[in-house]
Amino acid sequence: MAASVPRRSESRLVETRQRGWVNPYAGLNAFDFAHQAPSPDIAAYVDHFWVVTWTDLAEPYEQRIVAHPTVNMTITHDFHRIAGVIRGGFSYTMRGSGRVLGTRFRPGGFRPFLGGPVSRLTGRFVEIGEMYGPAGATMVEHVLAEPDARAAIALTEKFLLSLSPEPDPLAEEVAALVAVVENDVSVTRVDELAARSGRSVRSLQRLFRDHVGIGPKWVIRRFRLHEAAERIRQGLDLATLAAELGYTDQAHLTRDFTAAVGMPPATYARLTRA
Repeated sequence: MAASVPRRSESRLVETRQRGWVNPYAGLNAFDFAHQAPSPDIAAYVDHFWVVTWTDLAEPYEQRIVAHPTVNMTITHDFHRIAGVIRGGFSYTMRGSGRVLGTRFRPGGFRPFLGGPVSRLTGRFVEIGEMYGPAGATMVEHVLAEPDARAAIALTEKFLLSLSPEPDPLAEEVAALVAVVENDVSVTRVDELAARSGRSVRSLQRLFRDHVGIGPKWVIRRFRLHEAAERIRQGLDLATLAAELGYTDQAHLTRDFTAAVGMPPATYARLTRA
């Protein structure tokens, strides 16, 4: 079972397996995954830091991800980049020994570091040095050279604070709305979320594109796919699941699931149960 998410006041690394990792338990012997809560100074912008480590892999291990509607900054020897919201699934192959240090921003939390609509980054990877120049490239070098994960996270926090982000009054609103979608499976339509927010559908769509990077319909569908993956692993009937999660029919869920996860639900069920 996944460990509980740490409170923001905690600074320890917590072992956990999160939604969005396709069949993560298959990699228990291949890699370790942990995350750390941000310090209070940066917590308005950063959801958590995450670290993946692996040692002396005899064979390459590929982990597929069905990403959350968030911006991530990732630093490893293979790449050091900022990833906007990724519409489809993507994967990373681990070889030998290595570490990936990631910063997962809160929904809306990256906008102050971008200075414009987060939709500019959607579906894109931008090098940290390209976005932030020599200061960003130097931070990357220091993080890669630091063997201790906590110290590397501290370097990342210091760099982000050096950019002097300005609080965004809309960031808390959008983060709360995304949390509603993630935690309440009964929210399956944009008009339902708009009613809860007190905004019109068009206003909600503008808010999400500007601060999350993608529209609320996609966010709803992505979290419902995360829910579907977990329930399929538990053996829930697909037709029942499609109805509960707001899909028009079983075929609609199957198409969306296959596109994001990389395999049909039936195949995923056999894989994860094994």
